[in-house]
Amino acid sequence: MEGIVVKSTGSWITVRIPDGSIIYCKLKGHFRTQDIKHTNPVAIGDRVQVEHVGGDSHGMITHIRERENYIIRKAKNLSKVSHIIAANLDHAYLIVTLAQPQTSNGFIDRFLVTAAGYYIPASLIFNKIDLYSPELMLILDELTGIYQQAGYTCYRVSAIRGDGVAEVRECLQDKVSLFSGHSGAGKSALIKAINPALNPRIGKLSEMHQKGMHTTTFAEMLPLGGNGFIVDTPGIKEFGLIDFDKTEIHRCFPEMDRLLPQCQYKNCSHTHEPGCAVKTGLETGAVSTLRYNSYLSILNDS
Repeated sequence: MEGIVVKSTGSWITVRIPDGSIIYCKLKGHFRTQDIKHTNPVAIGDRVQVEHVGGDSHGMITHIRERENYIIRKAKNLSKVSHIIAANLDHAYLIVTLAQPQTSNGFIDRFLVTAAGYYIPASLIFNKIDLYSPELMLILDELTGIYQQAGYTCYRVSAIRGDGVAEVRECLQDKVSLFSGHSGAGKSALIKAINPALNPRIGKLSEMHQKGMHTTTFAEMLPLGGNGFIVDTPGIKEFGLIDFDKTEIHRCFPEMDRLLPQCQYKNCSHTHEPGCAVKTGLETGAVSTLRYNSYLSILNDS
């Protein structure tokens, strides 16, 4: 039978089959000996073939269907290049906070570039707006203006107060959506606000460092009802890019990609060439300096 991987703890892989029941699976040995560059041969969202072993609730994964897309980050395990966060996604949402803890612009842009590089539509959810001072609200206005101008949808949400939750909930219907962000950004609290029947663990901030303390240990696909699912992920500290061709990075910045046809050179890198429409866009405001600096940072790291 076929099913979808909804959780993997390393020792057991939880597979949901079409009737909604769960099978706890092991991975057939040959998958772990294949020459793979990822730390995890099976990822959340993978569509797999399962054979029952030792009863209806236990099985063996015998085949992994080809992925439509996936999103990855650099692996902590240095023997492998990358870790697949989730596969077969309809949309990716980054939960952003301007305080308690602060999400850097570099982190935001690396997430968006990674999603674009693997053909996953992405949006930003600015959470915890109930905590924002008037000064932070001005910064929020500026940031949402920058990212909306670039082409991204931005949501303003308070998981605690309920602001914007209904709007986000509506966008998740009948889709497989990834929620990612730093620990403490409020992913789990937002998921519970979206569907109170779900009960992800909600953590607290470290008072000393104002950073999130990990509460979600493993990524997990949570059912929303109907055909909708949220992939809840552990908090991510950094988002390093994998296998990106330097000449293609600018295409993952929509506002820069739109201007490329106006550049003097078709292969313009937007760094030093004459007649560069992106450099002109910096002067006119069509391209934000914040985003352009992120582009240069990513370009230099690739």
